[in-house]
Amino acid sequence: MASSDTHTLEELLEAFNNHDAQAIMEFFTDDCVMEMPRGPDPWGTRLTGKTEVRTGIEMRFAGIPDIHYGRDRHWVCGDRGVSEWTITGTDTSGMKVEVQGCDLFELRAGKIARKDSYWKIVEPA
Repeated sequence: MASSDTHTLEELLEAFNNHDAQAIMEFFTDDCVMEMPRGPDPWGTRLTGKTEVRTGIEMRFAGIPDIHYGRDRHWVCGDRGVSEWTITGTDTSGMKVEVQGCDLFELRAGKIARKDSYWKIVEPA
């Protein structure tokens, strides 16, 4: 992935918006790592390998069935990439979700080796 090539990150986000786990997984290396924004450790929950990562992605779609990533922008510099976005949707309890976040990527041979996700914490007023 060239330093000015953000097209891959844009296509990845499109696959997320299409809720297409198979298409999403085509962007990842076989030994990929994805760190979710929530979990029992300081890094959230760490998923390793395509099977765990796909399961995590499918759980996200199940938890927020109408999840959409919008207001996005992306950049790549060397083997690192960043996507910023706003998630909107409704979780399974009926609660509306709107939260800003970002993904930090490590890239290898044109694929994603690591995706580390961060979300803002929204607290009731």
